[in-house]
Amino acid sequence: MKILHITCSARGQQSVSYRLSQRVMDRLLSQHPAAQIVTRDLWAEPLPHIDGEYAAALGGTRDRVSAAAARGLSSLALSDRLIAELRDADCVVIATPMHNFTVPSVLKAWLDHVVRIGVTFNATPEGKIGTLEDRPVYIAVSSGGYRTGERARQPDFLEPYLRAILPTIGLKNLNFVSVQATAFGPEATTAAFAAVERELEACVA
Repeated sequence: MKILHITCSARGQQSVSYRLSQRVMDRLLSQHPAAQIVTRDLWAEPLPHIDGEYAAALGGTRDRVSAAAARGLSSLALSDRLIAELRDADCVVIATPMHNFTVPSVLKAWLDHVVRIGVTFNATPEGKIGTLEDRPVYIAVSSGGYRTGERARQPDFLEPYLRAILPTIGLKNLNFVSVQATAFGPEATTAAFAAVERELEACVA
């Protein structure tokens, strides 16, 4: 069992999204105590944006490997490594805050690297078809306000985006858990963590 744990918050291990993802991890590890964990902190080690080598490969104009790619320095080589890391994982845990109604830029950069035509999905007359085998993906989300429910007063582009982009590469078993209203103070955050326990039980069964 190999778990890929991706974290996206500038607050690191003190962040609500990280702490929520640790509750998911604890439940997974109780079921698979010998699991190998691969951690990728996208804020501590941010990924570069895709470069010309990558763009040329997508456009089908790359007829030779550049010196940078040969040395593993291009974003195309990095994309290969990130995709291999994702392929090897039996499940994925993503800890992410909501930034300006959607995913943080560091998570978007990771997605740009792993959502790659001809590698993790193919374009067909029927639409984009993912090439990765499906596996559980647990997405622990924190938001300063309410992004769902009757008290939501803001758009939520985070969950719909992830529900659209991850199945594109074959990851359809998506499980969301949320702690909302973290900007309302410590008491609200504590209450939100207490309320999420039932959601966690259903999510990581």
